[in-house]
Amino acid sequence: MNDDIKQKKVNKQNGLLDPAYLFNTGDNYQAYRYLGAHREEKGWVFRVWAPRAAHIELTGEFNGWGSQAMVKNETTGIWEGRIDHDVEGALYKYRIFHHDGNQVLKADPFAFASEVRPGTASRVVELKDFKWQDSKWLRRRRAINPYKNPMSIYEVHFGSWMRHPDGRFYTYTELKDRLIPYVKDMGYTHIEIMPIMEHPNDESWGYQVTGYFSPTSRFGTADMFREFVDAAHQAGIGIILDWVPSHYVTDEQGLRYFDGTATYEHMDYNKAFNEGWGTMHFDFSKHEVQSFLISNAYYYINEFHVDGLRLDAVSSMIYLDYAGKEYIPNEEGGNTDLEALAFLKKINTVIRDAFPGVLMIAEESTAYEKMTD
Repeated sequence: MNDDIKQKKVNKQNGLLDPAYLFNTGDNYQAYRYLGAHREEKGWVFRVWAPRAAHIELTGEFNGWGSQAMVKNETTGIWEGRIDHDVEGALYKYRIFHHDGNQVLKADPFAFASEVRPGTASRVVELKDFKWQDSKWLRRRRAINPYKNPMSIYEVHFGSWMRHPDGRFYTYTELKDRLIPYVKDMGYTHIEIMPIMEHPNDESWGYQVTGYFSPTSRFGTADMFREFVDAAHQAGIGIILDWVPSHYVTDEQGLRYFDGTATYEHMDYNKAFNEGWGTMHFDFSKHEVQSFLISNAYYYINEFHVDGLRLDAVSSMIYLDYAGKEYIPNEEGGNTDLEALAFLKKINTVIRDAFPGVLMIAEESTAYEKMTD
């Protein structure tokens, strides 16, 4: 089943073909095809979800970092702006005005590329077709149960596995030429890559994300990463990504209080903030957060052909009293986050149905039962 048919099936189940409506209901699993920057017949359209922003302006290299007002759809909370000429490759941000008069520059949560650190802007990049050469691998993946086959996994951080003598990182292309032959020679079946989503601090190893849909530019482009995955598959090596659906950084350009209020996080600051890590937790009860995260998982499996996701810090998602935090018991009187558990069941179901043979792995330190069912 191709991607368009899969999405239409989801749409028909909801009785509508409106991607914004589906995003609001938690049922748009390819929201990255609608939100963010997308090429049109004449120019580009930019869409961002910020339901409680007072005003938003599109600013970037294409207007001298000036101001172009965006228009809000009051029903969906999605703002839209257009540039009537080709701006591919340009850097941009959203200037978001709060109701108290403050304003902040935000990166695009759905951007496909980002400025190389220490820059924090998004980059206008089109989601293009890639000439994959791994059809044999994908056919085999669909035909087997990965949980009943032996695996030997090599976990690696791209930024520290190997560097040039002057300290520069290896690119995705250079890693393809060095890492894949090494892993194959050592007899491993899979490479598990620590997060490659855009992140501001090298020291975080990628676990504090700002650009979920943007493979980090510190190692090259998205197509270079696709070439890495394609080469691994041709060599008989599967790719597992460490993925962080639990928390995100507080850096100004990121998701934190995106529209000036609790947007992706809980309204309750005690539930929203992880004091030990200095990060924010997603609010899994929000339908738009569900669409965002499931779309992100779908994106890396569908657009990059990865063979599995290892979900980071699941214990921090499912326990209200994680790390000794004070908490209010759930409606059943327990210490688990029922919305987080429901989200995990939902994403497991979506990915299993859409991508047979793809692994879902939980980093969960308490042995909570059936976490990946």
